[in-house]
Formats: sequence, structure tokens, C-alpha cells
Amino acid sequence: MNIPTGSPAGHQRADEQSQGGLRAHAPDRLRIGAAVAGYGRTATTMPLLTAARYRQVLAAEFSSLTPENQTKWEWLQPAPGEFDFAAADAIVDFAAEHGQHVRGHTLLWHNQNPGWITGGDHSPEELRRLLRTHIQTVVGRYAGRIQHWDVVNEILDDDGRLRTEQNPWLGALGPEIIADAFTWAHDADPDALLFGNDFDVERHGAKSDAWYALLRDLRSQGVPVHGFGVQGHLDMSAPFPEDLPQNLKRFADLGLRTAITELDVRGPVTGEGGLSEEHLDQQADWYARITRIALDVPGCESLTPWGVLDEQSWVPGWFPGTGGALLLHGDYQPKPAYHAVREALAAGGQRPTA
Repeated sequence: MNIPTGSPAGHQRADEQSQGGLRAHAPDRLRIGAAVAGYGRTATTMPLLTAARYRQVLAAEFSSLTPENQTKWEWLQPAPGEFDFAAADAIVDFAAEHGQHVRGHTLLWHNQNPGWITGGDHSPEELRRLLRTHIQTVVGRYAGRIQHWDVVNEILDDDGRLRTEQNPWLGALGPEIIADAFTWAHDADPDALLFGNDFDVERHGAKSDAWYALLRDLRSQGVPVHGFGVQGHLDMSAPFPEDLPQNLKRFADLGLRTAITELDVRGPVTGEGGLSEEHLDQQADWYARITRIALDVPGCESLTPWGVLDEQSWVPGWFPGTGGALLLHGDYQPKPAYHAVREALAAGGQRPTA
């Protein structure tokens, strides 16, 4: 894989680019992030490697990057013991060049595991060894360069039960493997901040309650877990999560950091593939409200939209008929939601009074 280095020719350096971008308006206590697109193993499917404009916007707008796929198992270890770090290295190197943090995503998940794991005939002892080696190798490689890790991702069903039937690690190794994963990651990089991460936990409910109990128990046992990530994949056909501030605060009261890790706000698309004016306005309002919550709730340290451009979003592929979920159109033009986030960041949180 041919990985370009340095700033794109003819473009300003990051400190000049960032003047006026979202990152310039965010206070020090909140990093504004983006997921870095990439769906295949070739350079042409990873715009960071090929699109100068994408690189420029990524550097100018965001102070934190999350590999959308490039630090998942199927990317990093496609064959037993054979690690491929090229794509992840490109993101980490880019972030270091442009003064950005990196959020590693993810070490233990039921999805996007390579076929040799999911289709292999491994004993529990062998699976445990494979997971430990993977975590220690990956986290150790990026010690000091990836500052946050989503160690365990989407491990609970909506009713709060562990996903033992879907998750090969939980199914074979039991709930104890959760603490082991955090411990192994901490051993590999004692300075990294380690998170649990999930969707549909914005509100109080069975799933978020189960996460609260799990993280409380892990903390009481001395397990090195430092935070909880609320993904934030929102649908404008459902109600806004009004109790998000209270929900985040109760995790902060456990001594945990919190983050909104995968924010997008989808709506029904028109015949031209975009949102109606009404939905663009609603989307802008929701993005602004989420941004103010992230700013106002103590301990919330980052806000990360799950991508940069609408045309690169995962949403249409998973939720047909919906889309337009991010801050920029496919031509890099800002949407009302972008301006709403920027204004909320500049205001510092609470809605200004008239």
C-alpha cells in the first residue's frame, strides 16, 4: 500500500488550516473528532491515502480521529499471526503530524472478525491466547500514539444481557474475558484511556443500566476501565434522547470519562438523495443540542461524528431510504448541521439567552 506522507502539495500546514475549523472553536476540554473512512484493503477505498481535499479537511476541522475500520480485527490480522498495520499506521502518522488524538476501535467485538477466527475450530484456551496476543500486539505497537481505545464494543443486547450467542469471545470465554481484555490493554499501554462502547445507550434503559452496573463492578474490582462511549447513531423519526445529560452524568459519577463516539443523525432522503429543508433544520438542531450536552456535562471529553462526508457514511447501506447523516455534503460543502455545531462550540455549551 502506497502511503503518502507530509502535507498535500500546495496546501497550508495544519496550524494555518485549522483557523476557523471546528477544532479551533472547541474548548480544550472537548475534542471534536471524525471517523476516518475506509472500507476495503486497497488504497482507492481509503480517501486519506488518495484525496488531498479529504486530508486537508480532516486536518483543518478535527482534533481527534477514529479509524472507522482500520483497527478492527479483520483489517489488522487477516491471517493467523500475520498483522497488517499499513492503513492504521497511515492514520496514526497523519494524526501525529496534525496534532490530533486517535481513538482505537475496537479490540473485542462480535463483528468484523476474520473468518479464521469465526470459522475456526479453536478451543477456549486457544481463543484466549489469540485474543491476548492480538490486544497486546496492537495496543503495544501504538503505545503513546493511540490515546484512547474502545476495548469492548457492543457486548450487550437491548435487554441488558451479554451477547454470548453473537460474540465468539464471550460465548467461548464467558464474561470474565471483559476484565481480561481491559487488563491486557492496560498492560500494553498503561497511559491509554480504555473505554466500553455501545449503541442505543443514550437514554436510561435496560441496556444503559446494564452497562452502568457492569462498569461499576469492574471498577470496584480494580479493573483498569476509564470511560464509557455512547455511540449516538440517531434517527430523526424517533424522539431526541432528552435524558442524555443525566445518563452521561451518572457514568461520570462513577469516576469514568464519557464520550460521544459515533454521532450521526439520519433522516429520510429525497429523490435526489439528500434531506428535505425541514429535516436539515431538525438535524442542525439535534447536532447543536448534542454538542451543547457534550460541552456541559463534566467528564465528557470528546464528540466524534461517524465520518466526514454524507456520501461515505455507513447509514444508507444499513438503513435503506435514509441518509444525509453527517456534517458535510459529498462536495465538502457544509450543511446547516456543521454551522450549528460550530456555533455551539464557539458559545461554549449552554444556549445563549436572548
